[in-house]
Amino acid sequence: MTLLTGNTSLSVDDLASRLDTTYRSIYRYLDTFKDAGFAVIKVRSGVYQLVKTRRNLPDFAKIVHFSDEEAAIVNSLIESLDNTNALKQNLHQKLAAIYDCAPVTDYVAKKSNALNIRELSTAIKEEHPVILHDYTSSHSEQKRDRRIEPFALTTNYINVWGYDLEDGRNKMFTISRIGEVEVLPDDWVHKDEHQQYETDLFHMTGSKDIHVKLRMTMLAKNLLIEEYPLAAEQVSKDGKDHWLLETDVCNLKGVGRFVIGLADHIEVIDSPELKNYIRDFIPYLYK
Repeated sequence: MTLLTGNTSLSVDDLASRLDTTYRSIYRYLDTFKDAGFAVIKVRSGVYQLVKTRRNLPDFAKIVHFSDEEAAIVNSLIESLDNTNALKQNLHQKLAAIYDCAPVTDYVAKKSNALNIRELSTAIKEEHPVILHDYTSSHSEQKRDRRIEPFALTTNYINVWGYDLEDGRNKMFTISRIGEVEVLPDDWVHKDEHQQYETDLFHMTGSKDIHVKLRMTMLAKNLLIEEYPLAAEQVSKDGKDHWLLETDVCNLKGVGRFVIGLADHIEVIDSPELKNYIRDFIPYLYK
């Protein structure tokens, strides 16, 4: 889509070579765009252009991805339409044309995020360190530059994994908190130490698998799914008025914060580590 926007010179064969595919695949892409309602025009023999149908449309180059949670929300909204509604199929087709699948799997980022993602992708591919200018720390709430070796973007493009050259640890950095990414000309020197950890549904990372089980009222269940939509897949009914969440977490901070905020609506079941965490945390509430 990026290559076709404003294209006046690249032929179908050129596009096939650039994308390392066949010219037949390029024609299939063109047909998919047309079927999904995009305006595809033939500039001259073998040269096609994807045009904007109105002014001030976002640049296709700025289209990145939906996060998993945003995808779940958008998907649920589309699925809530009646099957007889023609818009439902049209929406699925347009999303499929962009993301190569009917369910939305990624998210459209802000322009600044898209530019930073592009720079980080380049640095990862070419194995260069970067400077995250004006990075806002969630702990100190201060902005400062961070020098890292980025080695993996999360599947939702919300975070980037990097080896922090200042304290020698692997960390996950939130892309929306980065002012600007500067790719350095040096090469990685800590490649063997790069390690990516899991992220649980409460957005916490770590190397542990801590099993937790919660019995929730309808209020707690609804708030859980509103804040963490992916949790819906792990929630089951428990009697008439209660629901169960049974999952593994990487870190107790996220689930602990959720339980403490709704203590009168959640019962912790068969999760001794979580109970101990909450018990140790409670005194801090009264300092």
